[in-house]
Amino acid sequence: MLLAPAGAGASVDRESALHAYARARFADGEGALGLAGESYREALRQDPSRLEIARRSYVQGLESGDRALALRSAALLDGAGMLPRDGTLLLMGDALLRKDWSGASALVDRMTTEGNFAFLAPIVRSWIAVGEGRYAPPVIDAKDRFAALGSRYVDEHAALQAAMKGDVAVAVPMMRRALAMRGRDGGPMRIAFAAQLAAKGAKAEALALLPVGDPDFAQARSAIEKGQVKVRPITAAQGYARLLARMAVDIASDPAGATLGLRLARMATFADPEGAEGHILSARLLTGQGHGAAAAAGARQVPADSWYAAFAGAELIDALSEAGDKDDALTLARQQAAEPGAGPERQVRLGRLLAERRDFDGAAAAFRAAQASFAAGQVPWTLLLFEGSALEQGKRWAEARKVLEQAAAVAPDEPMVLNYLGYAQIERRENVDTALALIKKASALRPDDPSIADSLGWAQFVTGDVTSALPSLERAAEGAPADVTINEHLGDALWTAGRRYEARYAWAAASVYAEGDIATRLAAKRKEGLKPEYAAP
Repeated sequence: MLLAPAGAGASVDRESALHAYARARFADGEGALGLAGESYREALRQDPSRLEIARRSYVQGLESGDRALALRSAALLDGAGMLPRDGTLLLMGDALLRKDWSGASALVDRMTTEGNFAFLAPIVRSWIAVGEGRYAPPVIDAKDRFAALGSRYVDEHAALQAAMKGDVAVAVPMMRRALAMRGRDGGPMRIAFAAQLAAKGAKAEALALLPVGDPDFAQARSAIEKGQVKVRPITAAQGYARLLARMAVDIASDPAGATLGLRLARMATFADPEGAEGHILSARLLTGQGHGAAAAAGARQVPADSWYAAFAGAELIDALSEAGDKDDALTLARQQAAEPGAGPERQVRLGRLLAERRDFDGAAAAFRAAQASFAAGQVPWTLLLFEGSALEQGKRWAEARKVLEQAAAVAPDEPMVLNYLGYAQIERRENVDTALALIKKASALRPDDPSIADSLGWAQFVTGDVTSALPSLERAAEGAPADVTINEHLGDALWTAGRRYEARYAWAAASVYAEGDIATRLAAKRKEGLKPEYAAP
């Protein structure tokens, strides 16, 4: 139901607004961000007094990257005292972009009072000082209750401000601490640091931050080596955008924070429309939430000649794949993987796309290529599992088993490896006792995993222990009620135990998403019951 405040003007076309709002909600539910945003804008224009429209428009404006819609909705909600706490961050970016330093300072005070994002205050105040022409690096009070949160972000901003001031000796140690905090996700940060150092003539220090021979950093290294650096000092709005982007990464690392993470990433693009990092991060988060087309559009905001182009290209590949454009995604993935010095991530991305196309030989080769940069005995178990899985699915079991056994030797307590190696042997009815022991160990290490519970139950069933199999398979079905394999396994075990009605119910559940030969087999079971020729593999 749409709620309007008392006294709303009679000139409002509420019927048109309602139609636009209904269209927006439908588009929103279907994941059509563009149509949803357009419809919310129309609904808000027709009836700006309806707070429900403003609330939905605010969320949609952020998630679709419509800055004007987000700000307009935020103003309406703020006037009614209903702006979400992250709205203060949106207004802050707008104030900084407009160089409204007094307004930005007032918003920092408000942010501190509200509490949710108070730990950002010292860093934001330091960027306001930069905007005002002063140098006041961020300082975190160790006694402050939010000190631990603020400390996670402060080095990056203090380093950038020191570099812009020309104090390279102070900046570099802080840069290294900030990069250590970010780990593998710090690639774009390296480029930003190197750019500011190079702009101050610290060429050696800048190049030291960029790995030699890594194509992700090739454009940046080449430009710095040639002295072709045209980098402006970071503005207050751009510094703030970096803060939002970094916080978005942290929040979105928890699935429960994915939506807020995307909002923050979009706010970063509002505060720094030409900044590459905000668009790269937004693309990644949009892909993760199933908005492939919007993610691809975001990734394409980064120009091909940008120092950040390689990172944007990686996100574009994932976005295209999510959007269903598998051919273009594969083409780009091949190009990236073929570049000299291409690292494991590029090879893994290619391998996964090839596996989706059922080119398991090609996938195995890509996963093997990803291992080339590691010394003997240092190959991560994940890469071995990827290769072994591709070989197994490509019907090269003898090779697959060797690779999977190697993975198990590297990671003897990794449930995924133990489960895969054990289940693959159970499927082939090989070494069933040893395979059952592997799966039991995996289950003990990860008792709440439905896939492992299914493996355990099926292994128990195959070895003749139907009594033990049923509880394991029932637990698996509770954890993954839509899984085709799990429900088929459960049905077979139930039938064998004499529970015929429940067996057909489980097979019916499996049939909902089954395709091809599996669907045919399930239909036969439901009609005729379990026969040897209909048994699950």
